[in-house]
Amino acid sequence: MKKIAAFAGSTSTTSINKQLATYAASKLNEASFDVLDLNDFEVPIYSEDTEKNNEYPQGATAFNSELDKYDGFIVSLAEHNGSYAAAFKNLFDWVSRKNREVFRNKQVLLMATSPGGRGGASVLATAELTFPHMGASGITKFSLPKFYDVFSEGKINDQELDQQLSSAVNEFEKLV
Repeated sequence: MKKIAAFAGSTSTTSINKQLATYAASKLNEASFDVLDLNDFEVPIYSEDTEKNNEYPQGATAFNSELDKYDGFIVSLAEHNGSYAAAFKNLFDWVSRKNREVFRNKQVLLMATSPGGRGGASVLATAELTFPHMGASGITKFSLPKFYDVFSEGKINDQELDQQLSSAVNEFEKLV
């Protein structure tokens, strides 16, 4: 059985993107999944000087090892000022120093949600351009706008949007 890692590009304990990633993973039909929490992989702020003068951070080593275990990834990105959340970008900068193919040449279900009507469109566009350079062999996308209006009790309550997510998960799962 294929195994998928689901995680949010956020360290918020109430992350709406973690809720979306978890819900999307629950829709997998033929794969098992684990939900990872970026808070479990603490790293210092990346800089070349820190890298030269210190050992590679344990959090980055642990995350790199964790990524090796999976056949594909469900990632829901928080959008901060139109881009990645700093904690996500920082961890991925560290991880890429040991393995440039962060996503291990595997499929990624790339998602974002936000309270607004654009559903993280800016961060999705950035990730769609950069993830292939980070080892995403293929990307399936999904955006969920107006999170607090359409998501409650652990699921999407808008039937059309829920069907769009199901279709994205099915497409992703076929490619894994």
